[in-house]
Parts: sequence; structure tokens; C-alpha cells
Amino acid sequence: MKLLLHICCGPCACYPVSVLQEEGVEVQGWFYNPNIHPFKEFQSRLEALEQLAAQWQLQVDYHRRYGLRDYLRRVVFHEDRRCRLCYEMRLTAAARRTRELGLDAFSTTLLYSRYQQHEVIREVAEEAARQEGVSFYYRDFRPGWQQGIDLSRRLELYRQPYCGCIYSEQERYDRS
Repeated sequence: MKLLLHICCGPCACYPVSVLQEEGVEVQGWFYNPNIHPFKEFQSRLEALEQLAAQWQLQVDYHRRYGLRDYLRRVVFHEDRRCRLCYEMRLTAAARRTRELGLDAFSTTLLYSRYQQHEVIREVAEEAARQEGVSFYYRDFRPGWQQGIDLSRRLELYRQPYCGCIYSEQERYDRS
């Protein structure tokens, strides 16, 4: 299977990529994350993925445009639904990219995180797949959570302290 893997960051890619490649899946990475704020955080995550890709000879297509305005236009006044709207932005684009590249299916490293809304991700991705006429490959990568953390630390990848959006950054500080 040739799979487009939407990648949110290098550390979250470690476990899914290693498992998929061990199973013989041909993984094509894709970095598209207009939600990440501030720009320095966006750059740090992009560089961590570039580091991982270089070490593992992983082919990754990078959307390097900082998309904060697009993200904010989508979620402002809809903050209670911001995660769903963010998933829609990224996974609709991933489904489209899968169709453009003629790959068999797409998935996302968001399914690795214990903190993401898996059922919403699955629902949004399946709808995006239907709209683009491609397949969505669902896999719960959460059982490898600690293994992925350990691997990203061994590889000395930048590890971020929040999901990436301005709202989660604020929530991180509100808790302290």
C-alpha cells in the first residue's frame, strides 16, 4: 500500500512511521499544519520533521507556508468547535493531496496522540475521503505512545509542550 501520512510533527511521526514501514507500507509524509502558532513553533516542528526524514530517508512533502491567518479565519467565533475545524482543514487537504498523488490511502499522525479526539478525526477523515474519492486508513497508534516518546528522545527531536494552536498554548498557561 502507498499511504500519504499527514504528519503534525517529527515526534508524533516516530511510532506510526516505524510501524507502517515494518508492515511494508510505503509511506509518503506530508507536513501541512496551518494551526501552529507562533511562527517559531511552526519552524521548530518543521525542522524536527526534516531531521527525522533525513535520518530515516523518509520522503516528505512540506507545505512551508505559515497558515495562521487561514486557521484563524476558520475558527474565530467557533472556538468551541476549533479542533473539528482544524481537523477538517488538515484532513481535507490530505485527502486532496492523496488524490493528486494517486496514492492508495491517507492517514494522520494525529491518531498517535492521547490528547486528540480520535472519533472526530475518524469521522472528519472518512468524510474528506468520500469527497475526494480516496480511502482513509484508520489506525489507533496510541498503544505506541511511550515507545514513540522514547524514540523521539533518542533521536533528539524537538518535542513540543502543546498541540500547536494559539488556543492550546493559552490553555497550557492557564493551567499553571
